[in-house]
Amino acid sequence: MPENKASVRVFAGPTSWIESDAVAQCHQVAALDGMIHVAGMPDLHPGKGAPIGAAMSSTVLYPFLVGSDIGCGIAVFPISLKRAVPERLAAKFPDLDTALDPEKDADDPAWAVLPGDIPAGHTEGLGTVGRGNHFVELARVGTVLDDAHAGRVGLAAGDLVLVVHSGSRGLGERILRAHTEVHGAGPAADPAAYLAAHDDAVRWGSLNRRLMAARVAHALGAEPTEPVVDQCHNLVEVRDGVYLHRKGAAPGDGQDVLVAGTRGTPSYLVAAHAGPDANHSVAHGAGRKMSRADALRRGKAKHTVEELRRTPVGSLVVCGDRQLLFEEAPTAYKRIEQVIGDLVEHRLATPVLTTVPLVTYKTPDAAPPPHKERRERRERRERRFSR
Repeated sequence: MPENKASVRVFAGPTSWIESDAVAQCHQVAALDGMIHVAGMPDLHPGKGAPIGAAMSSTVLYPFLVGSDIGCGIAVFPISLKRAVPERLAAKFPDLDTALDPEKDADDPAWAVLPGDIPAGHTEGLGTVGRGNHFVELARVGTVLDDAHAGRVGLAAGDLVLVVHSGSRGLGERILRAHTEVHGAGPAADPAAYLAAHDDAVRWGSLNRRLMAARVAHALGAEPTEPVVDQCHNLVEVRDGVYLHRKGAAPGDGQDVLVAGTRGTPSYLVAAHAGPDANHSVAHGAGRKMSRADALRRGKAKHTVEELRRTPVGSLVVCGDRQLLFEEAPTAYKRIEQVIGDLVEHRLATPVLTTVPLVTYKTPDAAPPPHKERRERRERRERRFSR
């Protein structure tokens, strides 16, 4: 193994939740040939083969440091609605598990937001959100922390926005698999060819976020809008002749970034101004505190499905996948306030405003309504005690 000359720095305070396994992964990455610097964000947590919430600079291009969801990011779209009643609007969300077919659904008005050709001709999964931590959320602007900057973005307290978090669906996975089947976790044999495919996936992810926002806007009776923020946090950037890999880290060099909280907490729009020590990057979200297996086990012991569909901030969660409800429970994530505090403390970003969830869409809601669940539980108890 080559001598490790890369530096590692984690931008988190002493009270922040940072797993030792995540820090160990940072040092493992730092030992790779050509690595220059590894910057861990305050949402750092272990990933498959590489840390999530990290920006890693190198003279060598490593596709596995970006991962399979190339182009994953978060976009924010203003939306104008007469009334924002979560219960009514949740029922109107379209099925974002069912893709739009360019031929069968050619008359869908959402296509109007996609000018030109579809990158790489990848039509599979168009207009769908995917699983895991991806979501589409109707939110209200809560506290404005920087009036001037919020005004420049065009948002004010009380405004409604759609927050869309998704990636390149199967396209990024196909690109990474083509590499790993030949080279494993090794460097790209043809960096230019990988970057060309990678750039297609980044464009695809951004366009798909626009398509989903348009689908939801039309379903809610609103007109689609252009995003005021759209930042990718799974990508590689060529910067000053160096490959800057970001996996769960957003560009922080003068960009506006939506740092996602959980479905039960606010998110923060920040003005990012990170320097070279942070590899010009900021956190992309709260970051997981529990593995999915732990969240599922602990969640089932503490919560009912009904409880997880109504969050601590009064919002509703549309999700027919019960296991995913537990895996993505707010308690499975770090405190977003701590993550933002660390960004501020290390002078990586300035908070501009918060967004508070009203409806968070994960999957189509195939579950029975809450009143039916309560009735079924009551009937089961009565049958049990009557034996």
